[in-house]
Amino acid sequence: MSDNVVHLHKNPDPPTGGTRPDLTVVPEPAAPTPVPLWVRSGRALKTCATHERTRTTGRALVRHSMYVVGGTRIVAHRTWDGRTAARYERMLRAAEAAGNYEVAAEWEERGQRYRDARHRRRMDLLHSPVDAAKGMAVGTGMGIGALVGLGVVLAVATKDPADVLTPLLAVIEFIRLLIWIVSIVWGPLLTLGPILALLALWAVGQRQQAAPQWALPAKARSGEGEPITPSIVVKALRDLGVPALRSAIKEMGDVGAAMLGPITIAGCGVEVDVTLPSGVSTIEVQNRRRKLAENLTRHEHEVFITIPQAARTVRLWVADSGALDEPIGPSPLVTDDTLTADYAKGRAPWGQDLRGDAASLSLYQRHLLITGLSNQGKTVALRSLALWLALDKSVQFLMGDLKGVGDWAMFDGLATTLIQGPTDDHVIQVTEMVEGAVDEMNRRIQAPPGTTFPPLIVLVDEAQMAFMCPVKDADKRPYGGAKSNSRYFMAVRKIHNQGRAVNVLMWQGTQDPTDQNLPKLVREGAHTRASLALGTESQARMALGDKAVDGGAAPNLLRPGLDQGTLVLASSGIDIPAGQSSITVRTHYIDDDAAKALTDRAKALRDGVTTLHTIDRGEQRDPLADIADVIGDTARVLTQDVIKRLAALNADAYGKWSFLDLKRVLDGTGAEPYKSDGRMVVGRDRVSRALANRDSDGSASADG
Repeated sequence: MSDNVVHLHKNPDPPTGGTRPDLTVVPEPAAPTPVPLWVRSGRALKTCATHERTRTTGRALVRHSMYVVGGTRIVAHRTWDGRTAARYERMLRAAEAAGNYEVAAEWEERGQRYRDARHRRRMDLLHSPVDAAKGMAVGTGMGIGALVGLGVVLAVATKDPADVLTPLLAVIEFIRLLIWIVSIVWGPLLTLGPILALLALWAVGQRQQAAPQWALPAKARSGEGEPITPSIVVKALRDLGVPALRSAIKEMGDVGAAMLGPITIAGCGVEVDVTLPSGVSTIEVQNRRRKLAENLTRHEHEVFITIPQAARTVRLWVADSGALDEPIGPSPLVTDDTLTADYAKGRAPWGQDLRGDAASLSLYQRHLLITGLSNQGKTVALRSLALWLALDKSVQFLMGDLKGVGDWAMFDGLATTLIQGPTDDHVIQVTEMVEGAVDEMNRRIQAPPGTTFPPLIVLVDEAQMAFMCPVKDADKRPYGGAKSNSRYFMAVRKIHNQGRAVNVLMWQGTQDPTDQNLPKLVREGAHTRASLALGTESQARMALGDKAVDGGAAPNLLRPGLDQGTLVLASSGIDIPAGQSSITVRTHYIDDDAAKALTDRAKALRDGVTTLHTIDRGEQRDPLADIADVIGDTARVLTQDVIKRLAALNADAYGKWSFLDLKRVLDGTGAEPYKSDGRMVVGRDRVSRALANRDSDGSASADG
């Protein structure tokens, strides 16, 4: 047998002489240290105190308590104003702080009249006790006499002497009844009176929000969309960060609203004129537009500051919260199929101003420039004007689209020339198109006095491509640039200088203006200048001019991407509020399908236009073939229109043509001009036969 003994139970006293390598001793976990009661209580109190429900309840208690305190203060203030000359003193100080000393003198005179009247009332009070006692004695005697007289009449009627005192006793009984009623009601009135007074004070404080800002409800604390009131405007101006303005408003006290004109509803917002105190310039307020907007609980783009005619005055237009983010309605061009255009007397429906009124633009003899950052709606804004003008069938178009993505494709068959594309070759074509318009302008200028000419609109979209073109012609003259040898620049300048007198007008749309892609002389030659969102104030000055920007125009503060189609406009062709140099317009959006429908209507008004897509110069021309080309599919074309189309086709060859030149080419061909309805025309069929006969004769000669 083995001598080993196996222990079935754990030895409570393990051996100390060594450790067994196959055994691991795991210590028992220590008992957690108990959290003291004061710590647990503190945590519970902190959780309770910081809980949202506790904070909400606390704000409510403070708010309603302060409503009572604030209401008491307001009522006491009103009572004090009604019983003293404090109101006149405040108005006097406000007028002096604003530098309006004439108004200050008027308030001083009013205060003096009030003091004189108050003195007379107080002197009358010295005699009033004696007068009241006399009046009471006389009134009591007359009352008793009347009652006794009434009793005598009653006694005679009833033949009872006791009725002499009946009316007097009835009055005494009525007085006793009133005393009894008062004795019953007096106790509850003493209890309810203070409660009703506290409720009245609470109502006054609640109406005026007379509580700390942090204690007000969440909606009132945020102030989002709150209506514009005189107190809000004055507070916003006080906190604007202009020391002189803050000091003046502080001196005015509760009558700071004296610096404000009436707050009037203006479209989707309100408008108010602010007469600034002496020592505060309008530029100091203009430069703090963002801070002013935030003080009025609005976004920066929802507040516009302009300078009216009155001295030391700024005009604030404050939009309703979120109103400018809502789209305006469709264009009347789209909704009214009967709408027509009149170049000389009409106005193009372009959009709405900030007041929500229709903004319409006169295009009569005005060169036009529209600029802005890319993808802000420049082409659509420019195209909507051309779409309206196309409904006047007397208007002719020469168009160059240097973007070339089809934004102007619907004018094919409507414009005499339509060039589309972004390459240097397209810039060359557009330059030659503008130079052809210069030749037409010169021809019109040399016409006999009194001659009238149809309007010719020379439109170039993405004109910065033309100014930046580096290509030079055979004579080393650059097409782009802003020097005297730049062909495009000089052609535009010539039209700006003289085109208006003979109805040759230059319209340009350009992106991101700089001195390089929009030279100073060109931008200042436009009568109507409009700008969408821009990046800097310097660009705004390039787009609209110093006068407009100094008067409050700020296209650089429009939001790129969010204010698409919103532009700032400086032009004599639109109604601008008196004292302002610009107006902000939210233009209608007309999509490509609607634009196509409008150009179809415009084409139906015309006899048919053959649109030229290229301009080819320098080659040997075939006058008869060119005449056939410009006539196109029209049965008869006026000789004057044939000459114009030939000039547009090739100004070098036909720019100086007259009726005699046209007659010289057609004489002897069988296609001579003839009269139709009393006007000289050229017939399509006759020209086609003459061209066919000439070609057949040439072929026969070659065969022979």
